[in-house]
Amino acid sequence: MTPRMPAPLLLAFLLPGAVVFALFFLLPLTLILAEAGSDGGASFAGLLHDPVFWNGLAGSLLLGTVAPAFSLAVGFVLAMALARMTPRRRTAALFAISLPLTFSGLIVAYGFILVLGRAGFVTQLLAMVGFDPAVVGGLIFSPAGLGLAYSYYLIPRVVLIVLPALRNFDPAQLAAARSLGAGAFRSVVEILLPQIVPSLMAAYCLTAAVAIGAYGTALALVGTQVNILPLLLYSKISETGTDLPSAAAISIVLVALCSLVIVLGETLSARTRRA
Repeated sequence: MTPRMPAPLLLAFLLPGAVVFALFFLLPLTLILAEAGSDGGASFAGLLHDPVFWNGLAGSLLLGTVAPAFSLAVGFVLAMALARMTPRRRTAALFAISLPLTFSGLIVAYGFILVLGRAGFVTQLLAMVGFDPAVVGGLIFSPAGLGLAYSYYLIPRVVLIVLPALRNFDPAQLAAARSLGAGAFRSVVEILLPQIVPSLMAAYCLTAAVAIGAYGTALALVGTQVNILPLLLYSKISETGTDLPSAAAISIVLVALCSLVIVLGETLSARTRRA
């Protein structure tokens, strides 16, 4: 029987985490709530009647749905390949795949501009075979290009979450299914996927929250040309506007939206594990 940790010692271990949580989440959130309510709630009422806000919310939800879905599909395939590698090759591949997580959003954006922008390396190569560089180079500054740039650092997150589940999966189950006549696709869909659904849900919801709240990459690539909530928030506090109560209200909406996505993912994953 495992001995129970004394309550005072347990509280001592929890105290540093509680202090960090209070200083870097609860306190800023309280100050933002106070700023949002400084005008008597008029900022929240203004958002409800602002079509720009609703378009930004729709744009954020669309981007937070499509980019994570694409990242989940690519990350799952990469994780499958990594799970079959030798430990040494897997470690080297994980090091390369994890590199995008060390870059800031601005560096990622400028990297895509240098590669796929109007004067980018890939754009110039495609121009040599007849593609219009103005059209090809403009794609990276569109919502589709923004989703592609987001996927650059969402895919590594998917791999790091899904890979442990695939490593714990016994491949002999797939071999047994194949020996009984099941095809490769059916074996994966009916045997592998149900066992790693919790990890897939967690990866999707985490990347969705990141995509909804991401700011630096979007600002560097599209400025304020694409209407999403982080850029709408930026427009409220930039040099062209200082509407702090509205900015605080939008930030509360963003926090609530990202928190809802994370809670939903954790709840669905827990229910799937119990089932």
